[in-house]
Amino acid sequence: MAEKSLARCLVFLALAVSIGSAACGGRNRPKTPPAPPPAAQRFTSTAYCRGTTTADGTRVRRGIVAADPKVLPLGSVIRIRGLAGGLDGDYVVADTGPKVRGRQIDIYMDDCRRAVRFGRQRVEVTLLRRT
Repeated sequence: MAEKSLARCLVFLALAVSIGSAACGGRNRPKTPPAPPPAAQRFTSTAYCRGTTTADGTRVRRGIVAADPKVLPLGSVIRIRGLAGGLDGDYVVADTGPKVRGRQIDIYMDDCRRAVRFGRQRVEVTLLRRT
């Protein structure tokens, strides 16, 4: 008699598990919504032309900017819009500077006269990749 009760319990348990898993298996899980596009922020930009090695150890070259590492960590890739002279584009944050604080960037230029003429410009910066 005990064997029949045990067999019935096992059959009932197996049936309950199979029904429960079938009911849950077909559920559609909500998809994670895509991340919103990165928002552009207003920065003040200046230019520099001196030095040979950046804070991250690479050689200075076009496409390098200095930034406050608390705002834009070294290695980050940013897109700059609103620069005069056709300089809009993607840049790598590879340097820091004693006067570069907060939402400021300093763009490397290989021509010091051009860097001086660049002056101070308000630009839109979008963080494309943070490291």
